[in-house]
Amino acid sequence: MNTEPLTLALWQTPYAATPAEALQRLDDAAARARVQGAQLLVCPEMGLTGYAIGAERVQALAEPADGALAQAVAATAQRHGVAIVYGYAEHHPQGKPFNAVQAIGPDGQSLARYRKTHLYGAMDRAQFSAGDAASQVFVWRGWHLGLLICYDVEFPETVRLLALQGVDAVLVPTANMAAFDEVPNLLVPARACENRVFVAYANACGQENGIRYGGLSTVAGATGAVLARAGRGEELLRVTLDPGALAAARGHPYLENRRSGLYGPLSSPPSAPV
Repeated sequence: MNTEPLTLALWQTPYAATPAEALQRLDDAAARARVQGAQLLVCPEMGLTGYAIGAERVQALAEPADGALAQAVAATAQRHGVAIVYGYAEHHPQGKPFNAVQAIGPDGQSLARYRKTHLYGAMDRAQFSAGDAASQVFVWRGWHLGLLICYDVEFPETVRLLALQGVDAVLVPTANMAAFDEVPNLLVPARACENRVFVAYANACGQENGIRYGGLSTVAGATGAVLARAGRGEELLRVTLDPGALAAARGHPYLENRRSGLYGPLSSPPSAPV
């Protein structure tokens, strides 16, 4: 069990026009996060390239997980001594790129990678291939952490799978539109409460190619209480995760009381309506 608090900064920001501009702005955000005492910076979904940019642009900007963008983020992490969770388009040799996220430690080394498994709507499906592997827990500074991307967190199974691996905090880069405030307001706290974990949901803001992002980046505690929430505009949201509060919340044994033998139909397609 982790014994030291973990301080996060969630970078709620509009998308930059180019990856070069995004990297410059990331460097500034990382510097500010470190000054504010954060150990880990969480950026929005596809934060280095933009999200609603079209299939051709996504394909053109896609890179391997250890490509030039990853190397630039690693240099930023080392320069400021802060871990960074960032979104990018990952090259897929057999199809459309993956919508991916990577965590890089303050030593510049990769900590974990994940590809978005649940694609939302026609735009997501036009731009990306769906990942085919569930998120796995990784350990950093004694904390068991997991990665999801945007729409993934709206499915109870994704966070529950991480909780069954012993996750303490789920980090979720997102590009949630303004019409879907129920996600930060209701679903993020619910996912935290029903699994007794922290959930940190880092959204974009502003507009991009006719899409308006809703902001409201949110960190929910393990009882579902909102620990921090951004407004609609650009913001660096800082919050410290308390291991004592996590331990206290886990006095309620949701996971121990599960009856998994009854849940087989959860992995089957829904039945057709009668």
